[in-house]
Amino acid sequence: MIYVVIVFLWVALLLYIIMGGADFGAGIIELFTTGKRLNISRARHIMYKAIGPIWEANHMWLIIAIVILFVGFPNVYATMSTYMHIPLLVMLMGIIARGTALTFRNYDAVTDNMQVVYNKIFVYSSFITPLFLGIIAGSTVSGHIDPHATNFMDAYVYSWLNLFSVAIGLFTVSLCGFLAAIFLIGETADAVEHENFVRKAKIMNIAAVAAGLLVFIAAIEEHIPLADWVFGNFVGLAAVIAATISLIALWYLIAKGKKYIIRVLAGFQITMILLTTTYKHYPNIILFKDGSHLSLIENQGAEKAIQSLGMALLVGSVFILPALFYLIWSFQRKPEQADQDMHGY
Repeated sequence: MIYVVIVFLWVALLLYIIMGGADFGAGIIELFTTGKRLNISRARHIMYKAIGPIWEANHMWLIIAIVILFVGFPNVYATMSTYMHIPLLVMLMGIIARGTALTFRNYDAVTDNMQVVYNKIFVYSSFITPLFLGIIAGSTVSGHIDPHATNFMDAYVYSWLNLFSVAIGLFTVSLCGFLAAIFLIGETADAVEHENFVRKAKIMNIAAVAAGLLVFIAAIEEHIPLADWVFGNFVGLAAVIAATISLIALWYLIAKGKKYIIRVLAGFQITMILLTTTYKHYPNIILFKDGSHLSLIENQGAEKAIQSLGMALLVGSVFILPALFYLIWSFQRKPEQADQDMHGY
């Protein structure tokens, strides 16, 4: 049953990166959108319509991942929440601020200067949240967490404030923007808007490549064996090749106007990236500065807890997944004019 729990943990993280990434990416796209090329009010409406189904449910995957760690791997949970408490707090504050700003700017009965404040909170928290999500992810495998630290800075700041972790954060931000742009391409029939979202996707694709190079440079500088994790095994190498081929196919299909399959390909690329970066050091989830590590297998909770957790996840998925598909389906069927009236665009 432990392997069922680990698979659910990995899938929950993957779905949060894909769905949450597209959600956060909408704000990132808005942050770098001006009225020169695209009507900003119209762009906001398109983005809200696109993220509506996943905005309602994407944090469910983060909650599932946290519950799995808390119940199934308490030592891992305690370690992460201790050494990563600062970036975790910033990330959670970003999630709260973003959701609050999105709600108030869409449903506030009074249209005044506060809309400007809501917009700024929304776009900047959309950038900050995935940035710190990536920083946390990078920190767990960077080897900067020092279990023998004797001062606050070494224990709770330098464990995450380093070039590699920040580079992973920027890479995560660019991936979120890319995912959102891909989702938005299929949400408009207007040729000008379509072209501008394609342009955004290209920019975010370039940003992701640049951030990815920065990640490898940082890994070399800080003696992190990232190249071995990615290219030193068959699974990692095959995932890189598959991601590259799918990226080429994605841009070909964009040119052909295929709006649904490109979303699948974008999600597939994220899957390959996560597989590449987690396969080699599995089941080790946290790598420490002294060379030790925390393993999901060696640090699992009590057997009865794992059994109960695994059964709860299996049974819960029977209800959660159909409900999620129905949520997305129901949002897609919403009439355009009614959608505009509801959200005030």
